[in-house]
Amino acid sequence: MAKKENKINEITIDNYLDSHYINRSNWLRAAVLGANDGIISISSLAIGVAAASATRAPILLAALAGLVAGALSMAAGEYVSVSSQTDIEKADIKREATELEEMPEVELSILAQIYERRGLKKETAMQVAKELTEKDALAAHVKDELGINEISQAHPMQAALASGASFTVGVYCLYW
Repeated sequence: MAKKENKINEITIDNYLDSHYINRSNWLRAAVLGANDGIISISSLAIGVAAASATRAPILLAALAGLVAGALSMAAGEYVSVSSQTDIEKADIKREATELEEMPEVELSILAQIYERRGLKKETAMQVAKELTEKDALAAHVKDELGINEISQAHPMQAALASGASFTVGVYCLYW
């Protein structure tokens, strides 16, 4: 019992998500896709070359070339894909900032309605919307209206590294 109490006392607002898996969701998706592609594409390539060759050297050379090309391709593809997502997020944040400048009353009302839909009473929802708007209006709208937060935000380099590395690991698992 004392051990459980100590663990509870150690949990703070800064570390409460550390034991959750959501922090890993972005790079894990890229890693699963990379490993899957590595296994399937390189095994298919090796089988095709093996069917056409009587010796081992062409099979290994084709697999090695496929490994390098595939890992680079997966990393580059993830980087471009996730960078596109980041560009969309930045464009929406810029649009939200403009809307907050041009029509702050409408944006405040929308934020309050979001909180109402989550279950707050109308008066409470408006009070929460006002307080969050006073603190940082853009941050409140980015998180609650657009659904962008630190956890879900895209990281292109992280996705690229996860995808390229897992492609390599997938291939490695095939041959060793």
